[in-house]
Amino acid sequence: MSNDEIRELVQLVIESGVAEIEVQRGENRVRIRRTVGNRHEVHIPGSMMAPAPTPMAETMAPTVQSASSSGASSGASAGPAGNEVIVKSPIVGTYYDSPKPGDPPFVKVGDVVAPGQVLCIIESMKLMNEIEAEIAGTVVAKLMENGRAVEYGEALFAIRPR
Repeated sequence: MSNDEIRELVQLVIESGVAEIEVQRGENRVRIRRTVGNRHEVHIPGSMMAPAPTPMAETMAPTVQSASSSGASSGASAGPAGNEVIVKSPIVGTYYDSPKPGDPPFVKVGDVVAPGQVLCIIESMKLMNEIEAEIAGTVVAKLMENGRAVEYGEALFAIRPR
């Protein structure tokens, strides 16, 4: 299932006001669930990234969950759909999207980033590790909620290269 198809389903949920919808095509399954509050979760198929759930705090929006019915895979060897590059956590720790509480986030969806630009911080063993962009491009998705624990290989951002 392509990103455009998923976006269309999300738009359908938003416009119709339904609480939840699930669609399955072959081995791909997508579940979109509206949540209350200021967060939504995006789960990309296991073939695209690590299978762990990753919430995102941007605006009130639906939850999107995708999974391959053949089971979750590590995603370390598979690339994202289209030309988007998934930035994954290189370590286990706690994700922070700004240098300190109350400060604006390092990047937002729609921002253009350059190689070496700080995207977020992951605190691990009381050390603050800056996660930097490896490519130039536009941030198309922020896949993690501020203050949430992250695992090694868990998706943090989707960047569309320039």
